[in-house]
Amino acid sequence: MNTRRRLKGVVLSNKMAKTVIVEISRTFRHPLYQKVIHTVSRMKAHDEMNCQVGDIVEIVESKPISRTKRWMVKKIISRQEAQGVLPVETPAANEG
Repeated sequence: MNTRRRLKGVVLSNKMAKTVIVEISRTFRHPLYQKVIHTVSRMKAHDEMNCQVGDIVEIVESKPISRTKRWMVKKIISRQEAQGVLPVETPAANEG
């Protein structure tokens, strides 16, 4: 077993070629003041699995792939359901 960090997050964007932006949410209690703190981190990850927006994925540390990518998508935990798109009616179609 290796010592690479593994994190779970939600895919926010997949508009780049073989790159996704993953949002990692973390909730913890402050050690001194005992207040609950919510933090959100966004990381770029290398994607060979064609993740879609809304997928929950596991990312793992890797060697630097580019200037900003240091993570890779290891597996897709759950897929986001494709929502049906309703056809848009144009005003010209409704005219007489």
